[in-house]
Formats: sequence, structure tokens, C-alpha cells
Amino acid sequence: MRAGFRTVPDSVQLGVYWYWISDNISKEGVIKDLDAMKKAGINRAFIGSNIVNEGTPYGAHKVFSDEWWKILHAALKRATELNIEIGLFNCPGWSQSGGPWIKPAQSMRYLASSEVVVEGPAKINQDLPVVGAHAQDVKVIAWRLPANGESYQASIAKSDTHERIFTFDVSGKNPMRSLVLRVDAPTVNAADVYYKDGQEYKLLTHITINRSNTALNVGFDPLAPIVISLPEVKTTNYRLVVVDPVSATIDVRLSSQPVVERYPEKTLAKMFQSPLPLWKDYLWGKPAKVSDPSLVVAADKVVDITSRFKNGKLEWDVPAGKWKILRTAMLTTQVTNAPASPEATGLEVDKMSKKHAAYHFDAFIGEILRRVPAEDRRSFKLIVEDSYETGGQNWTDDMADRFKQVYGYDPTPYLPVLSGTVVGSPDISDRFLWDLRRLIADRVAYDYVGGLREVAHKHGLRTWLENYGHWGFPGEFLQYGGQSDEISGEFWSEGALGDIENKAASSSGHIYGKRKIWAESFTAAGRTFGRTPYMMKQRGDRFFTEGINSTLLHVYVHQPYEDRWPGMNAWFGNEFNRKNTWFEQFDVFAAYLKRTNFMLQQGRYSADVAYFIGEDAPKMTGVCDPVLPKGYSFDYINGEVLLNQASVKEGKLLLRSGMQYNVLILPKLNTMRPVLVNKIKDMVRQGLVVLGPAPQYSPSLVNYPHADREVKKLSDALWKNVAPKGYQKLGKGYVFGEEATLESVFSVLSVLPDCNVDNNALDVRFIHRTVSDYDVYYISNQQERKVTFNATFRVVNGNPEVWDALTGEMRVLPEYTRDGRTTTVPLELEPFGSAFIVFSGAKVESKKGDRNFPAGRVISTVTSPWEVTFKGLSAPEGTVRFDSLYDWRNSSDAAIKYFSGTATYTTILQISAVPQQQTYIDLGHVMALGKVYVNDHYAGGVWTYPYRLNISAFLKQGENKLKVEVVNNWMNRLIGDQQLPEKERKTWAVFNPYTASSELQASGLLGPVTIQTYDYRVH
Repeated sequence: MRAGFRTVPDSVQLGVYWYWISDNISKEGVIKDLDAMKKAGINRAFIGSNIVNEGTPYGAHKVFSDEWWKILHAALKRATELNIEIGLFNCPGWSQSGGPWIKPAQSMRYLASSEVVVEGPAKINQDLPVVGAHAQDVKVIAWRLPANGESYQASIAKSDTHERIFTFDVSGKNPMRSLVLRVDAPTVNAADVYYKDGQEYKLLTHITINRSNTALNVGFDPLAPIVISLPEVKTTNYRLVVVDPVSATIDVRLSSQPVVERYPEKTLAKMFQSPLPLWKDYLWGKPAKVSDPSLVVAADKVVDITSRFKNGKLEWDVPAGKWKILRTAMLTTQVTNAPASPEATGLEVDKMSKKHAAYHFDAFIGEILRRVPAEDRRSFKLIVEDSYETGGQNWTDDMADRFKQVYGYDPTPYLPVLSGTVVGSPDISDRFLWDLRRLIADRVAYDYVGGLREVAHKHGLRTWLENYGHWGFPGEFLQYGGQSDEISGEFWSEGALGDIENKAASSSGHIYGKRKIWAESFTAAGRTFGRTPYMMKQRGDRFFTEGINSTLLHVYVHQPYEDRWPGMNAWFGNEFNRKNTWFEQFDVFAAYLKRTNFMLQQGRYSADVAYFIGEDAPKMTGVCDPVLPKGYSFDYINGEVLLNQASVKEGKLLLRSGMQYNVLILPKLNTMRPVLVNKIKDMVRQGLVVLGPAPQYSPSLVNYPHADREVKKLSDALWKNVAPKGYQKLGKGYVFGEEATLESVFSVLSVLPDCNVDNNALDVRFIHRTVSDYDVYYISNQQERKVTFNATFRVVNGNPEVWDALTGEMRVLPEYTRDGRTTTVPLELEPFGSAFIVFSGAKVESKKGDRNFPAGRVISTVTSPWEVTFKGLSAPEGTVRFDSLYDWRNSSDAAIKYFSGTATYTTILQISAVPQQQTYIDLGHVMALGKVYVNDHYAGGVWTYPYRLNISAFLKQGENKLKVEVVNNWMNRLIGDQQLPEKERKTWAVFNPYTASSELQASGLLGPVTIQTYDYRVH
């Protein structure tokens, strides 16, 4: 591990998304891109071979043209020569798996229907209404309609007023059981329903109306109705109050007939409207009960008349009564792959069919394998599945058969539920839909992700997956990630994206046994060419502490034009490409990332708590309730792993992956299927510690109602004598009540914090990995100020050392105390600083009284003039003398003021005697990166605090030549060019957000530059 930290092995990969934008590609460009990647330390690239960037003119080489194939061949061949591993996105665009080769019958589909009402007894021989274009008939069913109830309509026009009030006078004979709202345009509103009780109105229910996003990837029914189930009350008057300005016309139907509450959401016809659905966002409470059973359809009274339906015509002897006939058929959701060129865009493949997934693989990846000779594509190793952005589907070719196989009952009688008809009861209808959503999630994981993995393996390829989706994700994130060979999270340079994705990825990786947890890293929007590695460090380090240990940079935009600078770019991403000024020094940043990744890939993650996410689907994240105290670590865990891969050893939850946890936390739900409750009961008796509420019933329709009684019986055996804030010992384990805190649990178990910082005001985060006889802690200061603190580690063996991933230096920390259970170490971190604290068994020498972070002693301040030369567009000519260091933007010379590129500073440093202590050059501040040479020896690079390098090996007595190469970014030159006539501008970029008056960015070697000695040993 020490050797790997000093010199990171090639097996540690640093990846990059490599986007080929809007058909702007060239053979020369892809070869130069790959050469630049190799030089920078990037050894894995994922090709997005056809990414359309809105606003970018299309290039000459259309996707799938002969020239496109030649360029792709050249890229794979050059990557093979350079040993850069290549992944290819699974389709044109970045999401997800589709193209013009996918026919409607192979696409993502949902169960739609048309209906007619007939009266019997009668013989009918008639056409049934067509369900839709390219419809694939599934079943024709019928049921006798209940007696007519009463209903009332109203319409709410668009309005800017704050509140609209509608009153409905009803007969009072029947309670109103449903409220259905239909909008004609996107809108977000809130509403309240009141009923009159005597002389006052009482609140009956609150309604959220959210139809803000009509994109198909958040629902195949863009303006689906808002359906509310109302509790039964006796009244003659209801009042609907719609608050907020109304941006759509809302048609209202109040009825005594029950309707399945929120059935569009529960059937995935309408999904969460924005990118970050939280744990609770696909959970619904128990529906209101219906006291009159004649108002609902009995499952055994639904008649399957499919055999009497042929060629669009139904021939049937209708029994007495009024009957509804439902013709059900699959329709495509119409979602396409994106963002891709028109000729490369088509329907998304079915996510619940291994057969169709394999067909898609063959149509796209298979064609690449056929066209590019095997010897030229040895670098091609991975199929890339980016974050899911293609919405839900709820049916596929064999759905009914698979449903019956999994659940043991026929879904046919319950098909009316998908369009809102209550079958059995509102609760029974909800249970059927729960089973349907759970099966969808299972199939998306095993038939789509698993199906692609299976076909990839047949061709010697592996799969790489981001295990979540910002737009219409229908799966369960842990299970979804578990079926891929490799897994990834994601974080942006700013904002909320990353808040849930990386823990989603690392938890899935940990519980399913994946050593490398990737992250699409430093994704961004706006601030084109305005970021530097220093600006990225805080976010990157934060997500290292959440379990990320493999970095995939976002994004390298392919550079096809050699005469354009900065060249091709996009509205998204940071510019990790050879045309960016600071990319020539990117290897310095890369070394930090790779060292950190190397260390975090060692051994096994240490965690105390497993938060169970529940069995519901869809699910994109878990929930930490109760809150995890500071100093402990956690993972999310799912039912599948608990059921099939979990056991108990020495009082800990042990997974097949090797992960161990002290406590299993159940979410605040009343539901759990009997088989899982039974497994938890058995594990508690074997020593498991569990905290949470007692499950009360099964969410499923399987074995209903017997399953509910079984859940209650099993649950009572565990929780019957447990107070909400208390606990009891059962067998070898413990059960804690749902109101117990984790602090109380850890107190009972005598589990101390793993890493405790003595100043609660500090935002210092950590992750702990155990590596044979080492304990490795990575700690990160998330504040832009230097911090000092005492850290107490749950370690009693080994000598503490600090390993610096910026430089590869390792040294002993001589100052620490032990109390028999923990080790306390005084620590110091730079602004946004990080370090590895390693407890090893190595014998180390230290002097009594030594400090962990002694102050440096300045032995020289560099005040001599600097000779500076500039290299870049519109650079100053010749050598410029700097009598003192200053920020380029303060220069009176416009060529320096607006310069973007590399400046080389040289001066002479006089050393009267070479110090015996460790000697460093401290550059003060550099904007943005710098490389230091002492007497023509490369000493290293800097890009973040402390901007300091060890130069002990390079100094000599007397005259020392000092050279510092400093590079900024493109921002200042782009601003400077905006002040020039268009013909005189030398920069070219597709997206340039800057104007002549935009604020310049600090640039240059800012200093002060000093030489300092430190009284410690480096090894």
C-alpha cells in the first residue's frame, strides 16, 4: 500500500466522459485527444459517440456515415495502442438504450384501454374502439356496473387571483367518495376540500396538484388526472378551495363512486416531476374505506372474454345488466433516446425484456463489433448506462405470465385498477398496484440491467451503470445497481445533484460486493471555462467520504478542429480537454485523484448502521431516520440482500459481500412482507440489533388477508413488550422501539464513535477502511479556512501517520494519546484540505515532545525580480520583468491583463547553506495551477492550499535556479476578445457567456514565495 501510494499503479483508473458533439468529429482530433489523455494520466474514456448539444451547429460527419465509422475505428485502434480502456454509451445520446432500430412492439410500453358500455341480455357482434396507434391487444374483460351514484361537475378557469372557492350542494344520501381534477396545461397548485358540519366547514383533505412537467420521461400521460379518495362523511355541502394563481383550466368531478386514489402515479403514468425524488415520494397512505361493497367491482365477477374477441371485433352473449367492456392493449410510451441526431433517435427499448435488450445491444454495439476488427478494438471493454432518464412503463409481452409466476395469482381481474376502477376494495386495489410496481422494479433490474450484462459478457464486455434516475426512474436503486458489473454515482460542481446519488451508488456497491464505486465527477452547467481544480476539490473530497473511490471526469469534449481555441465546448461540464489552458498541468490534479482513489479502494469500508429502505418501489434513495450521530457511518440496504445475503456473526449483521453493521434500522413504515419479517425475527434471535416500528401488515395482495395476520403475529413476537423509546433483549439480539435514538442504541451496545472531532462547529467528514493490519481514515475539511482539532479514532493499535495525497509524502504523527478504547490525535487541515490518517504496525522513530504539525521556519523570502515569458493566444512578446509578484488582471498591459495560457517565471535563489531539515518552497497562492523546477529538476505541482512542495533533494549551496510555470484558464482571454472588433478576436468557442464588462479572474503567481524548513521526517 505504501508503494502504491507513492507511485500509483496503472490498475487505478482515472476516467472521463468523451463526448463527440453534434457530428463535429475528425480522425486527427480523436487521435490527438487520446494522446493528450494518456499524457495527463487518464486511462479510461467513455465515448458518447453522438451527443447533440443544443445551439451547436452540426458537423460534416453524420452519425453512422462511412466517415463516422472510420473515425470510431481510429479511436478504438489508437486507444488500444495507448492502453486506454474504452467504454461506449449504450446508444446515441447519453440516455439510455434506444435508437431508430427499435419498433413500437420492442419499446417501453404501458397498458392502455378503450371501453364501451352495453346492456344485456343481448348478443353483440361489434367492433371495439381502437386503443391507439401500434396497439398490441392484451385482454378484453367485462364487469357488471354498480348502480348509478351521484356526481357533480365544475370548471375552474385560469386566474391570477390568490384563491378560488367552489361549493357543491349534494343530496346527503350518499357520501362523496372521489374527487377528480383534470388540467389542460402545466400547473402547480394546492387545494383543500372541506365539508359542512352543522354551521362550520371542516377540513376533509389537502391536495397537491402538480402537473408542472409534461415531458414523457416523467410520465406517459403528461396531464394525467389528479385523483383523490375522500373519507366518507355525512354532509349536504362540500367546498373546494384552490389556492395560488391557477395557470390552467381545472375541470372538477365530485362523485359518490370510488376511484383508485392517485392511480396515474401508482401505475407510473405520472411520476415525480423533478430530478430528486426522496424516499417518501412514492409512498401513499391507506386509502379511504368504502362502506358499501356494491360500489366496487368484485374480482371474481370480472369476466375474461378475450377468447371472443378477434380482429378487433367482439362477439359475446351479454348477461343481464349494464356491463362495461374494457379492451386493454399495450402502447409505446413514445420515449426516445436523447440527446442524439435525428437519424440516430428512436424509441427506447423495453426495460422489462431480456429479449428486446439483447436485440438493442446487437443493433448498436453488435454493429460496432462486426465492423471494427477485433485486434483494433481490444481497448473496448465496457457498455455505459448513464443515469436513467426515460420514465416508467408498466407492461410488457409476458407480464401477466410473469406476474402469476412471481405472486401466484392472476392479474387479469385487477386490470381495471390501472384505469382507476376499484376492484375488491380500495386497499385490495392498492395492494395489486404495489405488487405491479415491485415487479416492474425487479424486472428493470434483472431483465434490463441484468439482460444487458448477460449479452455483454457473451462478447467479452462488462457493464457500467449509474444506479439512479433523475427523470422517471421506475426501479429500486440498490437492486438496480446490483445487477451491473460496475456502479457509479454522480455529483455536480455546485448545487444539489450529488446529495443522494453517491450514497446510492456506494451503498449498492458495498452490499452487492463491488470494490470500485465510480462517480461522474464535477459535472456542471454555466461558468464556461471559469472553474479550476481548486474550485472542485471541496465537492470531490466530500463524496470521497461518502464512498466514492473511482473518478470519472465530466467532460472531455472531443476537439475536431486544430485551428480553433478554446474549441468545441458545451453548456454543460468542466473542460477536461487538451484545448483547455490548464489541461497541460492536469496531471498534477490527476495524481491527487488517483492517489485518493487508490487508498479508498483498499480493504473494506467500515460502517456501523444499515438503514433499510423498505420494500416499496420506485425508490431512488433511502432515509436516515433516526438521524445518524456524528462520528458514525452507514449504508442503505434493501430487502433482497437482507433476505438472501444476510446473516449474523458475533452480534453484527454480516453480508455475503463482507460488510458488517452493528445496527439494522427499519424505516417508519407499517408494512413488510411476511418472509422478511420472519428473516429479521430469526436474525434477532441470533444476535441482530434492530431499531424501528413494528410492521403491522403486508403491502402485497399475496395471501391476503392471511399474510397480514402472519406479519402481525411475527411482529408481536419481536415488539410486543418494547416501549417506543425502549428496548428488549430477545435471544442474543435486541429490539429497540421506533422512537429510540441511535445514541441510546450505541450506549447500550458500548459502540463508540468511529471518528469524533472535538469541535462540533467544524465540518470535517471522514470515511474509514480496514486493510489487513492497517486502519485507514480519509478526512476532509469542508470549510475554506484552516482548521485545527483533536480527532478521536476508534482504534487502539498501530502508530498514527499522515499521508498526503497531494504530494505522496508520508510521515509519523508523534503526538497522540490512548485510553484503551480510542486514540486521540491533534490534527490540522488546510482550507478545503484533506489527509489520510493511517494507523499502521510499522516501527517509527520520533522524538519526545515533537508536534504533529510544527510551524515552518522561513529561511528565505524570494524578493528578487522574476523574468516572465508567456505562451498562448495574444501573448506578450519576449520576456517581461516582474520586479514584484502581482495579479495579471491588475496589469496596465492589456496583453497580460487578458492573458490566458502558461507563464514561466524564473529567478535566482541564494542559499547560504543547505538545511538539514525538510525544506519546502511555499508559493503563497497560485491561480490556477503551477509546476516548480529547482535547478532544472521537477519538484512537483500545486493547485490548492498549501501551495507548498518539498525541494530538499534539489537545493544546493549558493545559486539556485528557480522556475515556476503558472497556468490560468480561458476566462480572461475570452473577456478581452469581447472588447475587440470581431475580426481581431482570436478565440472561438460555441458557448461563450462572457461580455466585455465581465469580471476578470485572478491569475498568475501571487506569492509571497518563501523557503521554509520543517522539523520532521518524511518517509
